[in-house]
Amino acid sequence: MSELRSNEKSGAQNKLHTGAHKPDHPLAHHSHVPRKKLTLGQKMADRIAYFGGSWIFIGLFFTFLIVWIAINLYFIVNPIDPYPFILLNLVLSCLAAIQAPIILMAQNRSAERDRSKAERDYYINRKAEREIANMQTDLDDIKVIIKNIHSNTTGLKKKL
Repeated sequence: MSELRSNEKSGAQNKLHTGAHKPDHPLAHHSHVPRKKLTLGQKMADRIAYFGGSWIFIGLFFTFLIVWIAINLYFIVNPIDPYPFILLNLVLSCLAAIQAPIILMAQNRSAERDRSKAERDYYINRKAEREIANMQTDLDDIKVIIKNIHSNTTGLKKKL
């Protein structure tokens, strides 16, 4: 009887451990997330997007604007950038024109990471479904074995 249980156990274990141990399987190395080597542009885009979306950037930006306007209003006789602040508008336009694509690049990389994570989650969920189905089959087999044992023991009790 113990041999029957050990054979059933090893068969169930074999069912559960198939698939993910293949080296080309997406879950083969799911304990760590493989990260591609980032290019210099990607690293810079991440850093600029991180800094550009921070409160520090907003504070520094408003400080720069206030200082720029104050300096130009103080030097009314010979300002660097007279009242409509055309040079300031040019600087702000250039900043927006450069910062927007960089932020979009960082968002694209974030979306790529999210897609990769969703794909790994999908494979993990599929594996869990297979394992649950295998466990259900094993439970059904165990129920049949228990019923057989029960009927055999009741048959033996009746003979005694």
